[in-house]
Amino acid sequence: MADCIFCKIASGEIPAATVWEDDRTVAFLDINPLAEGHLLVAPKAHAERLTDLDPDAAAALFRRAPVLAAAVVAAVGAEGFNILQNNGSCAGQAVEHVHVHIIPRRPGDGLGYRWPAQPADPEALNRLREAVQRTMKAGG
Repeated sequence: MADCIFCKIASGEIPAATVWEDDRTVAFLDINPLAEGHLLVAPKAHAERLTDLDPDAAAALFRRAPVLAAAVVAAVGAEGFNILQNNGSCAGQAVEHVHVHIIPRRPGDGLGYRWPAQPADPEALNRLREAVQRTMKAGG
């Protein structure tokens, strides 16, 4: 897309603190980081959501994540990291180009997140499992 900032970064049209790239993906430091070393990994070809990627593009996107995570965690001396991938504005996606966040973490860094897990009803889980399996068999 002509006006997509990540497409412009991937093509070299605008500068970025790129740490790694190949023919399909690019990884660069976030200009609005949640933590020191916050990396973004994106496909070079435009796709809005993870579900818009073909399997090979998705594999290329995630293939490098473990190596990049290990490198940035070591470079900034973090103790852990989060990998986030948001799809749609309701899920926190701010740039409409699929990307993966690698966020180095330290104890007490104040980032946190809410995860209000609730016990599930076993019958509801079975109904949902069956619905997902039917959808997958139908090609959706």
